[in-house]
This record gives sequence, C-alpha cells and structure tokens, in this order.
Amino acid sequence: MTEIKKPHNISEKDWQLLTSKYPQKMGEIVTKIANNYPIQYLIGNVEFLNVLLKVDNRVLIPRFETEELVDKTIKKIKKMNLSYPKIIDLGTGSGCIAIALKKNIHSEVTAVDISKDALELAKENAYNNQVAITFIEQDLKDVSLKDYDIIISNPPYVKEDEKVGLETKYEPQMALFAPNNGLYFYELILKKVASLSTKPKLIAFEIGMTQGKDLTILKNKYLPTYKLFLEKDLAGKDRFIFLINE
Repeated sequence: MTEIKKPHNISEKDWQLLTSKYPQKMGEIVTKIANNYPIQYLIGNVEFLNVLLKVDNRVLIPRFETEELVDKTIKKIKKMNLSYPKIIDLGTGSGCIAIALKKNIHSEVTAVDISKDALELAKENAYNNQVAITFIEQDLKDVSLKDYDIIISNPPYVKEDEKVGLETKYEPQMALFAPNNGLYFYELILKKVASLSTKPKLIAFEIGMTQGKDLTILKNKYLPTYKLFLEKDLAGKDRFIFLINE
C-alpha cells in the first residue's frame, strides 16, 4: 500500500488529527483538500477564544477576525461596568460569538439565526460548553431588539458580485452574501435600533474591509448620537465597528 504524503498546505497537527480520524480514507481526504474542501469540516471542530466548537457544513467556519471581534467586545463590556447585561447575537451560526461572550461575561445571552440546521449545531455547542443561551429561530427582520444592552453581529456582508476564496463554496452561502453591496443587514439592525425608545449601550459589528465609510453614513443617518469607533484587524484592515451610546 502506497504511503500518502502530507500536502504542504496542511500543518503537522492537522495532519495527525486527520490521519487518526480517517485512517483508511486518507486518499479520499487528500483529494477533498486538493478541491478546497475546508479542513475544519474534516477535523470536525475549531478552537475559538479557548472554546472548542463543533463545525460542519451547516455553519460558517469561525474566522480569526471574529475572535478579534469578540475579544474587543469583551474588553469594552468590562469597561462599561454593566451589571448582568442582556446581550443578543444576530446571525449566530455555530454559536461561537454567543458562547464565548457567555463564558467571559456574567450576562444573559440570546442568539438568533434563520437557519434551523445552524441552530441545532449551535445548541449542541452551547451544551458541550456548559453555557445557558436562549436560541431563537427567526428572520432578522422580525427580531425584536427591545431591552438589550448589547447587540453584536457578524452578519452576511460579502457583496453579491464579490470574488471569494474557493473553499467558501462548501459553506452555507446565505451566511456569506448580502444584498445592497453587503450592507443590507447592518442597515436593518440600525433602523430597528433607531425605532427603540430605550437604546442599547453598545453595538458591535464585524464588517468588510471596504465598508467603513458606508456604515459611517448609515450610522449618522439612523443613530447620530452614538459614537462610532472603526477598528482594524491584525492584518491592518478595517474590520470592526463599535457604536457606543454614552
């Protein structure tokens, strides 16, 4: 039997995980990887801010940038000295944001997604990580944002005509692309918040690297009294917007 060699683009750690999980199928696994199938789906889990999460093709694979979003949000919440804040995560997917926040902040967390399949996996991840989160299956346009202290979202934000990595074709497309040049969900959230009599203290978004200017315009239109902070990711690209209601 011919020994199957490790492809150069796979780490030694991931290769060992794959060979132990698929000892009789490594030829098939290497072919899948050559066709850009995500290694994370094959391994079956990812680490996210010291939380182990199950992932498969029901959900978007959590990215490093989203870890940064949550890490930054945790630091901002702690500075605000809120007592047991109510947090809502819009478009939760695997549950990564909601679970990491619940693990790090003494809070009440609600997580929303339109996908029943994604929520099933998110619930499993919450159970495995021993956190209590309220999960809601609902279209974002129907979600009530009343009485939340913090709103956080990494919504679909890729423009419908934008080129993306080949591996993303295996991920749920509805979790990636958004109408209106990728701005649809941000505007929907901001419009909802504008209609509230009592508004959240903090809104945290992950954004596309070219969307900062457009989102600043939307913020000024709907929430002119909020302070906006546009922050970069570790690659130096505009990636996060924080809106603070002082």
